[in-house]
Amino acid sequence: MAAIVVSNKALQIGHRLNSQLPVIAGTFGLQKRDASTNLATYRRGRGGRSSFSGTVATVLGASGSLGGYVVNRLGKVGSQVVIPYRGDTSSVDRFRLCGDLGQILFSKFHLRDDDSLRRAMKYSNVVINLIGRDWETRNFSFYDVHTEGARRVARIAKEMGVKKLIHFSSLNASPNPQQIFVKGGSHFLRSKYEGELAVREEFPEAVIFRPADMFGPEDRFTITYTNYWRRAHGVIPLWKKGDATIKQPVFVADVAEGVLQAINDPDVISKTIEAVGPYRYYLADLVDFFYRALRFRNVPRYPITPLFQLKARLMGLAPNNPIFNLDKLDKDHVTDVLTDCLTLEDLGVQLTRIEDRVIFDLKPFRVNAYYDENLGEFRDPPKPPIVPPELEMKN
Repeated sequence: MAAIVVSNKALQIGHRLNSQLPVIAGTFGLQKRDASTNLATYRRGRGGRSSFSGTVATVLGASGSLGGYVVNRLGKVGSQVVIPYRGDTSSVDRFRLCGDLGQILFSKFHLRDDDSLRRAMKYSNVVINLIGRDWETRNFSFYDVHTEGARRVARIAKEMGVKKLIHFSSLNASPNPQQIFVKGGSHFLRSKYEGELAVREEFPEAVIFRPADMFGPEDRFTITYTNYWRRAHGVIPLWKKGDATIKQPVFVADVAEGVLQAINDPDVISKTIEAVGPYRYYLADLVDFFYRALRFRNVPRYPITPLFQLKARLMGLAPNNPIFNLDKLDKDHVTDVLTDCLTLEDLGVQLTRIEDRVIFDLKPFRVNAYYDENLGEFRDPPKPPIVPPELEMKN
């Protein structure tokens, strides 16, 4: 009887291994993946980090400010994540902790190398394109990254049979953005708009996110305005002192949650989602609030002078991560305009107000940051006023 039991168990194991041979062979490149028999994409477990959600996602541009939040959210629900990287692994090694053992994978790639993109997407059913640049270099222009790069990613995703492509553009992306300092308007915003058209041509079912300025730890919104180089001799230069620009910033973790909801929502196919925060503010009020959170006594706002524009041009020549440049100066002063697209609230995301986060996020940069204060010794700064719709329409 014991021998019969053992033989039955052996038969069960043999049948199980036999059913998984296509998956094992496909994993090692022995044969092409067949989606109908690929057990690797089946949901397993009760949910959570140590389960498998059935999502195999390639996250391009994971080393950016949003990428870490997206990878972390995917890892928490048991997704397998492929992270393509360029150059050294130091910029992506930290992502190993975002998922269970073996669930976070890495693949070398180059945006102009089709074969490397195919390898990164070979076993994925979701591709998330977060690639973007705030400044141009001699190797990559805005057009190279935001338009041609987006087109190549969409084309290869379609070729590899990816079920869902999520592409990140930018709020205010337009063929004719408002001209403030740069002739013809921000090249960043124009290239993002052209990238949307390219993605729609190659992958019509793609989901396009248009995020507003994102705030969070080490962001490029609050940190930009409070940086030493952004100030000029104790004052903060803003176009029309910031009184002509309205912003609707969004918390970076809310955008990552929106991505997760979009992956699981079949109704967002071919839709555009405008990722914005819950309220709108004048840029002047936001900047004043930032400096009150830093406990600066007085940082007056002044109009941007030609000398400061020259400084922005020179900053743009920096080879690595300039704090700002003339194009970013132009983009930052364009008022956020919403259309009739879906928003994060339509995806069920509970939005975070900027005044509830900035005091915490700017704490390491405030005056006397390492002073051991008593509880309640300092009052929280007054919150920035919200722009009501009737006042905005009047202006």
